[in-house]
This record gives sequence, C-alpha cells and structure tokens, in this order.
Amino acid sequence: MKKTTQLKNLLKSVELTFLMEAHSAISAKIVEEAGFAGVWGSGLSLSAALGVRDNNEASWTQILEIMEFMSDATTIPILLDGDTGYGNFNNMRRLVRKLEQRQVAGVWIEDKIFPKTNSFLRDERQPLADIEEFAGKIKAGLDARSDDDFCVVARVEALIAGWGPAEALKRAEAYRQAGATAILMHSNKSKPDEIFTFMQEWGNRCPVVIVPTKFYTTPSAEFKKHMISTVIWANHLLRTSILSMQATAKQIFEEQSLINVEDKVAPLQEVFRLQNDAELEAAEKMYLVDNAPKNGIILAAGNNSQLAQLTADRPQALLKINGRPSVTPPQVAMRFRQKILNER
Repeated sequence: MKKTTQLKNLLKSVELTFLMEAHSAISAKIVEEAGFAGVWGSGLSLSAALGVRDNNEASWTQILEIMEFMSDATTIPILLDGDTGYGNFNNMRRLVRKLEQRQVAGVWIEDKIFPKTNSFLRDERQPLADIEEFAGKIKAGLDARSDDDFCVVARVEALIAGWGPAEALKRAEAYRQAGATAILMHSNKSKPDEIFTFMQEWGNRCPVVIVPTKFYTTPSAEFKKHMISTVIWANHLLRTSILSMQATAKQIFEEQSLINVEDKVAPLQEVFRLQNDAELEAAEKMYLVDNAPKNGIILAAGNNSQLAQLTADRPQALLKINGRPSVTPPQVAMRFRQKILNER
C-alpha cells in the first residue's frame, strides 16, 4: 500500500491511532521498529537537531533533505510539520510536489504568520493568518498533488493565540470546506478541557488530530471517548536523546574514561544494524569484483634460458612488435631491444 494511502487510512480510522516523533533517518527507523503506524516529522525536533530555533530558521529545503533520508529509511508514512507552508500559496504548491517526490505521505500547516513562533513560547506573539488566505493555501496544496491520497492537515492555532473556542470552530470549518484531510486542534493548556469542548461542537465533520504535550497526564482512553482520530507524541525522542547525550558527555569528560559508560550506550553492532549494513554485505557478494592483490613475476630484459623455468606453467603476455606476435617475456625483451637498436 502506498505511504499516502496508509496515512489517509490512519487519519480516517474509527480507532484511535498514534504518530511518534522522529527527527532523523535513524530515529524514524526506531519509530517503525517500535510498532508505530506512522512517523511525525516534528518542526521543533527537526530544527533543534539542526541547532536552530523553531522560528523557520531552518529553510524548507534543509527540512526536505532530512525528510528524504527519513522516507528512505522507513516503510511507514511520514506526516511532516510544514509550519506555515514556508510562504504563500505558491510556496505551498512547490512544497507538496517536492514532498511527493520523496514519498512523504502528508504535511500539516498552521494558520499563523510566517515566520512562525513555537506555540509553547510567548503567548502574546502568536498572530494568526487571515482565514481566507489560509484556506487558499490549503486548496493550492491539494491542487498541486499528483496523488489524491497525499494528506494536507490544517492546524488551528486559535486556542493557542487566546481567540477562544468560537474562533477555533469557525476556522476549523473553513479549513474543512477548503478540503483539509483532517483538522489539528492545538492547545497549550495543562488539561484538554478546551479541546474536548471543541469536539462536542465539532461532532464528526472530519478527523481531528491532537498533540497532548502539555496535557500529558490525560489517559488516551479520554481521547478515544471524545472521538479524536489521531494522537501525536510530538517531541519525546528528541528530548530523550538530549538528556542521554548530556549525561554521557558529562561522565566521559569528568572520568576521562569509557569504562563506566560502555554498558549504558548502544553497542556498535546495533548502530550497524540500524544502518542496514547486512544489505550492503549481501550486495558486495553479488556485485563487487574481487580486487585482492595478485602475485606475478616480472622478468628483466635478457635472454637467459634459465628464466624459462619460472614461466613454463604461467600465462604469458602476447604482444605484437612490428606486427608479429611475441609470446615469452624473454622474446619480448629481446625484440624491444633489437627494435631500439635498429632505430638509432
């Protein structure tokens, strides 16, 4: 099944489904091996992995390159956090085309102004885009698809910006009518009350996705009860890796030794396995020419009959001098010598 179809089915499933964050090819592969049905390409995690802020400081082409590696490493679909679409409707069209080329299954975009500010920072700095302009961006992305199953998810930031549930409902409906595959309703509160209030009004118009980063104590059964489609665990592999790397680096620096950390880190063989080194080893046996050094004998110029014993059972070069074949190395040497003398 195509990755796009996998993601579309996942979002529209009557069962509660989950996406797990990844920010690199190896983390995406770990997500798949853990059993998740899809990968979430988190904008926060991708930018953090590049060492920049989540304010569109990483260019869309830099993100696209990482997506290509992540897609190559996995068989499950990836939904990319496309921020605001990296510009206007035209940027959105190009983004969709380039994601499709790399077999990324879908993208979500949020209705804020470019460059965006992370939703968990500076509540007073969360300006929203015009509804009609954002709906046009959704339509442009959908029209740019070559695969009708490629998913465009519309992320509503009205609750984050403090505009209230009525504005959130208004925007979600406009984006649904624009053709969005699903609506992502976002909240930065420690409880999901405003999300659940929205769901009561929303009904079952189209699938709703949530990111419970702040209301992490809420049981997933509550999400299912309120008819939420998909839950995204948005940044936890990145945050896990940060703590682990900080602890390991500190310990090695202080102890100037590896003896107490070796059993706390992944063995090299696990790294090689995740890199799929076994496939390369098998391919080498099929395609690689044996370039091992070969033994040979080089005979000096001369006509010593004793040299024949060295070459009697060996393949010998066949050269032509003045159009006539020369078979044995001594003959080759003598004819070259005579040719040089004649030309003097």
